[in-house]
Amino acid sequence: MSNEVVVTRLAEIIRDVFAVPEVAISDTTTAEDINGWDSLSHVMLIVAIEKQFGIRLRRAMLYELSNVGALAELIEEVSGGRQHEGESPEAS
Repeated sequence: MSNEVVVTRLAEIIRDVFAVPEVAISDTTTAEDINGWDSLSHVMLIVAIEKQFGIRLRRAMLYELSNVGALAELIEEVSGGRQHEGESPEAS
């Protein structure tokens, strides 16, 4: 799965979790750019990401993330290409 696809899927998840359908999200977007992104909503976001991508993210992995692009890279690394582009985790 390409980084661009992961960032696009992350943008959809972020917009859904934070109920901000019109916010522009790119690989340089940070938590500070999204209204309401606090520690509790961060946990909700991680749960949604794990579900959508069919992966598990350990807490230690998340500490060094600086933006959506870094999160996308982590997702690519953890998923190890198990999913094909456009494939849902349920289909894997």
